[in-house]
Amino acid sequence: MTDIQLPSVSREWHLTARPVGWPKPEDFALVEAEVPQPGEGQVLVRNKYVSVDPYMRGRMSAAKSYAAPYELGKAMQGGAVGEVVASRAEGIAAGDHVLHFLGWREYAVVDAKQAVKVDPEAAPLSAYLGVLGMTGLTAYAGLLRVASFKEGDSVFVSGAAGAVGSQVGQIARLKGASRVIGSAGSDEKVKLLVEEYGFDAAFNYKNGPVGEQLREAAPDGVDVYFDNVGGDHLEAAIGRLNRDGRIAVCGMISVYNNTEAAPGPKNLARLIQTRGRIQGFLVGDHYDLQSQFVQEVGAWVRSGELKYSETVVEGVENNLEAFFGVLRGDNVGKMIVKL
Repeated sequence: MTDIQLPSVSREWHLTARPVGWPKPEDFALVEAEVPQPGEGQVLVRNKYVSVDPYMRGRMSAAKSYAAPYELGKAMQGGAVGEVVASRAEGIAAGDHVLHFLGWREYAVVDAKQAVKVDPEAAPLSAYLGVLGMTGLTAYAGLLRVASFKEGDSVFVSGAAGAVGSQVGQIARLKGASRVIGSAGSDEKVKLLVEEYGFDAAFNYKNGPVGEQLREAAPDGVDVYFDNVGGDHLEAAIGRLNRDGRIAVCGMISVYNNTEAAPGPKNLARLIQTRGRIQGFLVGDHYDLQSQFVQEVGAWVRSGELKYSETVVEGVENNLEAFFGVLRGDNVGKMIVKL
């Protein structure tokens, strides 16, 4: 243990009620807790950046899913990166920076085996939550492994201005896609996709039916669809799918807050004609690609070939509003909370 003066109180967000439909502020509480002390094999981390992500909405409900529900009255979890201020673990010292999964709070005691050391000299700390973190690996594995992308494919990405979608489109371009198309929720985001990220075409899904806009943007159809949205986007993509087309389902943010089951695509029978494939995936199944991903994408980031954006909200007290912003689509790129 290092002799360091720490505050006695840490603020953390608790889930106090299971949201029905759109989450409401009264479903949460920002509470003060005593700063915990690390035990043997643990480290105390002062979080510097924490992540908010769409999947967290699912953990707020009690329904069985791929991740355990958040417990009521306890601190929520999420990706975080911070500085170790006290350590009782070999291999990690005070002053090191680590990536871990105890976000939504200012201080966290983390088992050393659940912490990954990161180098703030190699990349900004916030990048380890986005472009070089879980969202980046999601884009990489989803496109290259799950969707079996190959050079010359035409690729459509929904939610393309978000942390995952913007990276999917750029990786496809760097890997030799014949055409990269994106959808987003504002004209400003559409402009960003084309002018900054190098998409060949993009459209604002609020400006008209998705199927019609996709038909215009992809006159020769699509070989790969990377789905972050579901709903009318998925149906439109099936309608434009080429022979042997592949659809990787990463997320369906359009239905996360529904209180009743959303209807499925009406044109699934077209998969017979196209011999198309739809496959859902979780990034946790693809961590064997981690070293390959960091090496390849890290080089693109350093060279400037792959660009990334962050929407940064300051202060743990604004953590909840940042999460609401993700659900609304306010963010460009990765939504980060700086503590």
